[in-house]
Order: sequence, then structure tokens, then C-alpha cells
Amino acid sequence: MQAQLASWRSRVAGGAARVGWKIGLNSPATQKQLGLDGTVVGHLTQATVLAPGTSHSLGGSHLVIAEPEVAIHLGRDVPAGADGEAARAAIAALGAAIELVDVDRPLDDLEAILAANIFHRAVAFGPPRTERAGGALAGVTARAFRNGDEVASVEAAAAAGELSAVVRHVADWLAAFGERLCGGDRIICGSLAPPIWVKPGDRVRVDLGPLGGVEISLTA
Repeated sequence: MQAQLASWRSRVAGGAARVGWKIGLNSPATQKQLGLDGTVVGHLTQATVLAPGTSHSLGGSHLVIAEPEVAIHLGRDVPAGADGEAARAAIAALGAAIELVDVDRPLDDLEAILAANIFHRAVAFGPPRTERAGGALAGVTARAFRNGDEVASVEAAAAAGELSAVVRHVADWLAAFGERLCGGDRIICGSLAPPIWVKPGDRVRVDLGPLGGVEISLTA
């Protein structure tokens, strides 16, 4: 993890704006394979943020997956050891996100995966919805579409879990490595669905109902 954060600090120092953090490896099967008892954390900078509705080239990629995710938008800092009430109070808005991950190495070396930012390639965010401040996901169905065909439908609360717990986990994780979860950060909360493999020519849309949606297209 120190190698990943060293890379992140270098990118931010070089002008890549801080965006936030990502939950990675939230599949129980993947966690078992790597000997994990929970999720891990990666970073996001503006260098890999896609504008909603735009296209992204898959040039140089290996095996790319589109992940429908909930994005947390934080309105205040969250220190390590924060309780659930403090974490909920920090959630200023929720929205939809699509993360593109490129599985470019075997799932057999956790340190290498962490150092390479947990397969992250790009992310697109939908607009934040302040009416879900506090992180309530009740009644939110996450639907994912590839080329207009629905490929996943799941209750977001069941897939993402309690969002205040996600915030607390990221705050504690960062503090263990000398960093801090700050107001203005965004957290993408891990894939809500099984892998959605994509290729050039595909179009992916995520619809989170009251949390809005986001769409991207993929090119060669």
C-alpha cells in the first residue's frame, strides 16, 4: 500500500487533482483467493476521470470490466475512529459511477495488485444527489446495461452494504498509512454486480433510479 500511496502523492504533486478513493476486491471469492477478510482501498485522481457520456479508448488494455458503483460525495473530513453517526453526517450526496478495471495480472500477489492501484483504469461519475445525504440506499435498484441490454439488476443496499461503514473503513485504512479522508473526496464503493466484460464498440449505462445514472462508450 505504501507503494501505491507514493505513486498517488507523486501524481498529485505533478498536478493531477485529488478526487478520492475506491473500494477494491469486494468479491468474496476474490477475497478468499487472496487471503483477505475484507475490502482494500485504492486512489482516484482527475487523470483517470471521464466526463459522463464520453468515450474511452481501450487501447493497450488486457481484460476490461465495467463496474456499476455507488459514489459517495463527502462534505467534511472523517478522522480515523469516527463512529457511524459522524460518518453518515459526512455523506453530503450520493450518485452513480462506472469504474473501468483492467485485469492485467494474476490474482496471486496482493502487494503487486495494491501497488498498481487495484486494476483501476478509469471512472465516470453521474451528478451527485443531495437528497440522499447521509447515505440511505433503501429502495435503490442498480441496473446496468451493455449496448441497451440489461445485464444486471440488484438492490443497491444489499450489494453495497451500509455506506457509513464504507466511509469509516476508508478513513481507518488511510490513517494507518499516514493519510486522511477529506471533505470533497469521493468514494466509489465497489462493484454492485458480477463482472461486465467490455470491448471496443460497447456502450455501458448504469441507472441507480433516485441516485441518477451515468453512461460511457468504449472505442479501440
